[in-house]
Amino acid sequence: MHWIALSLLTASAAASQDAWTKKFFGHLNLYGMVAYPLVYSLPFLAVALLLIPVPGLDGTFWWCLLVSIPLNAAAFVLYMQAIRMSPLSLTLPYLAFTPTFILLTGYIFLGERSGAWGIAGVVITCAGSYVLNIDPRYSGITAPVRAVLREPGSWIMLVTAFLYSFAAVIGKKGMLHSSPLFFAVAFFTALNTGLLVLFFAMKKISWEVFSRYPARGLFVGCLLMIHMAAHAHAITMAQAAYMIALKRTSILFGILYGAFLFRESHTAVRFWGASLMLAGAMTIALKGG
Repeated sequence: MHWIALSLLTASAAASQDAWTKKFFGHLNLYGMVAYPLVYSLPFLAVALLLIPVPGLDGTFWWCLLVSIPLNAAAFVLYMQAIRMSPLSLTLPYLAFTPTFILLTGYIFLGERSGAWGIAGVVITCAGSYVLNIDPRYSGITAPVRAVLREPGSWIMLVTAFLYSFAAVIGKKGMLHSSPLFFAVAFFTALNTGLLVLFFAMKKISWEVFSRYPARGLFVGCLLMIHMAAHAHAITMAQAAYMIALKRTSILFGILYGAFLFRESHTAVRFWGASLMLAGAMTIALKGG
């Protein structure tokens, strides 16, 4: 099925974008790190706006667009904060909770129902979260639970997953009332521009910062565009929970990046914990419908 291939492409592009951003822009302040992919994706978005036909737009499209912008802005900033301050292997796996939250938001906004398997998926995802945080340096049955609170990037990403559960279904609704590519391009153009104007107004970034690494910036901008386009097409071809669950294979890609690029520790245990979390997300998506 085409949506499966597109979802996997989305996952690999997302993980690559995260690793590239952390590797080459993680030394900047939070606002600079957030802004780099936003600035360098704008040329691609401008070209896309000129080429994509404008579909018929109704009131639902506009409210979805207006609600999506602040929701995704908050989620994106928190996401970058999480991967900036904590290891990829302890932050990205918490995105596996997004399909768990989508069980609720998908029903509220799209009328998508999940069966009894959804509960099993939630339990498996929580079990994976427990395994993910096992650390031989700490003992006790509650140690992995306390570890989530010790690692700020973990609980920040959990909040991010909750916000994305709303963003995914509202974005899909907007796409269904326009077209996948048009909504995605219009949304990211507005989101990127709005965040950049806000950061400049707050004097958190300057144009001089973006002249330092133009080649690296264009590459991360390209990854963001691939991520965006593949996501937009895939999510309209399947239930939101299905697509997001498969997209979360980016977690495993991210842990591999963490091991090889950043020499993160305990990645073997974290890989199995993340795999269990991903299995829970897949159970929700594939058995819960």
